[in-house]
Amino acid sequence: MAGVFAQNVIHFGRYLRAKGLEVTPPIGMDLLTAARLLGLDNVRDVRAGFRCLVVTRPDQLPVFDEAFDLFFGRGAPRPPTADAESDQMVQSYLPVLAPEGGSDEEEVRESSEQLGASYSERLGTRDFGDLTPDEISEVRRMIAAMVWRPAEALSRRWLADSRGRRPDMRRTLRNAVGPRSELIELEFRSRKPRRRPMVIVADVSGSMEKYVEMLLYFAHSAPARMGRVETFVFSTRLTRITHELRRRDPAMALRLVAGSVHDWSGGTRIGEALETYNRHWSRRVARGGPIGMIISDGWDRGDPGLLSREMARFSRSVHRTIWLNPLAGREGYSPETRGLKAALPYVDDFLPAARLTDLAGVVRLLESIPATPKPTARRGAWAS
Repeated sequence: MAGVFAQNVIHFGRYLRAKGLEVTPPIGMDLLTAARLLGLDNVRDVRAGFRCLVVTRPDQLPVFDEAFDLFFGRGAPRPPTADAESDQMVQSYLPVLAPEGGSDEEEVRESSEQLGASYSERLGTRDFGDLTPDEISEVRRMIAAMVWRPAEALSRRWLADSRGRRPDMRRTLRNAVGPRSELIELEFRSRKPRRRPMVIVADVSGSMEKYVEMLLYFAHSAPARMGRVETFVFSTRLTRITHELRRRDPAMALRLVAGSVHDWSGGTRIGEALETYNRHWSRRVARGGPIGMIISDGWDRGDPGLLSREMARFSRSVHRTIWLNPLAGREGYSPETRGLKAALPYVDDFLPAARLTDLAGVVRLLESIPATPKPTARRGAWAS
């Protein structure tokens, strides 16, 4: 009987999600935990516990009661209604509430893995362009919950540090005045660590339409993890969206971005956009050795010579240049477009960005970037 109740809970959650309730995989694991704590002897206790976890508004109570009776009570399926299309998402159900022997720890652990890890892993490997609306909402939450521990940089400020390598003569001479002046103790200092800033330049042209929303969600979460983050988008011209992305609600931030960008889903002119950035914004926002991140598929209609020159200027103004390409993770992909051939000599890391696992790889890269710059001779060593 092991696993039967867990499978029933999985179908129960899917049924409620099809009916409009927000039942995420973590809530599914909470349902299993509640069943283990409440026991399966009293149907009313289980009903009340499940209701506390999934019902957030009074109008959801009839939907919940119908689903609970269908999956765990003695109720039978109702005749087809206007919601029959959503009901078809649940192909079968197991109306079993209390298996003999109850729910042991092994069953709950296996069910948690089915509801959480396997579902997350499946979503993590799905292409952003192939996600359903429900999966898009879940991936957005997963992006917001990603844990970043980016490597710190060294600022120009100095701190007192007994393990430092540079003598602090000011503190040493200050301590020399007093009863211990005959025995001068040498003080040391070290550079103060700080969070490294980032500059993001994202392509919102027509060829990036399937991926730009998720990648902008990723850009929205960056300021909470990195230092100062400046974000620009471009299609035929460059637009700064740093202030719009400062809204706490990512959905509201993206609506503001959509209202402020007038060339959304247009053509692609990467060279002209970088030229605008280098002329008007580089000296304002590229202080402190930021990470430069360009997000584009590389389909450029502009002059490759201009793109090459502006990429060289861009790479000199940042600590490291990262290029995210949604197409780079596809089997057999090779960067053969004129734009990419012109830009890649000035790119340190060329990475895919079409799945959640790709974004996790970008986070791991940011965590591993050293505080000191890479030698210039290493430029162009990109990895697909």
